[in-house]
Amino acid sequence: MNVLRDLFRDYRFFFSFIVLMLVLILAFMSIFSPYDPTLWNVVPRDMKPSAEYWFGTDSNGQDIFWQATFAVRNSLIISTIAALVSRVIAILVGMVAGYTGGTTDRVLMFISDSLLVIPLFLIMVMLAMLVRQYMNLVVLGLLLSFFGWAWDARLIRSTILSLREREFTRTAVLSGTGTVRLVLNEYIPFTMPLIFSTLINNISWAIGLEITLAFLGLVNLNIPTLGTMLNWAITYQAMFLGRWWWILTPVFLSLFLFIALYWLSVSISEYLDPRTRIQRVGA
Repeated sequence: MNVLRDLFRDYRFFFSFIVLMLVLILAFMSIFSPYDPTLWNVVPRDMKPSAEYWFGTDSNGQDIFWQATFAVRNSLIISTIAALVSRVIAILVGMVAGYTGGTTDRVLMFISDSLLVIPLFLIMVMLAMLVRQYMNLVVLGLLLSFFGWAWDARLIRSTILSLREREFTRTAVLSGTGTVRLVLNEYIPFTMPLIFSTLINNISWAIGLEITLAFLGLVNLNIPTLGTMLNWAITYQAMFLGRWWWILTPVFLSLFLFIALYWLSVSISEYLDPRTRIQRVGA
């Protein structure tokens, strides 16, 4: 309870918590949808927001509110898969490279550096085109995860390199502490702020990249996501034809989600940072 109390004192955490709770509620409401999200012409077309259709309807004859519930849910599923899998890869690569050093470190960092310097977006486009017929939420999440770990692995490696030279590491090794126990008990706690912040940032990155791929039509457009909603609205020139409610719904949902995730990352990272914790105690 003390943790939550301290976190809620930060206006950034409070704002992001409220926004993310509303987003999660919106995603949860998808299970109550009276419509199949893949079906067209289930409601009148191009209706403005009203008491009956809260977010209006689109030119495909779909209720935008219920489409938004599925879109938010699916975008969160994709980004969470991408973030969790890439965190596992980043932690393993960063820990192994930083602790072992030598040839292993050089090989792993060569792979990491290669992923950082090559034009990932072009490769993502090529891979998305190759697996487009097999594209679903899990496949897209795994595809994004493969490109989301390299920079974070370097950050974790840098932290481990510093910890490896600390006196407590030498003491633990001389006392017979195993590598796994040393990593779990000593190294992981030091890297938790970094892991949490990169996890949240990676969720935001994955959502943004999914929107980009969907905008280019490189995903299954029949699966509602924030990106596919935006694609359909632009395809039908919603803004130019005065159907502002169609395009503004995914735009505003995405913006609020990005801002909330960023502030959540910053607030949690600062709270978990031992230096800021000492400052809070001193104050």
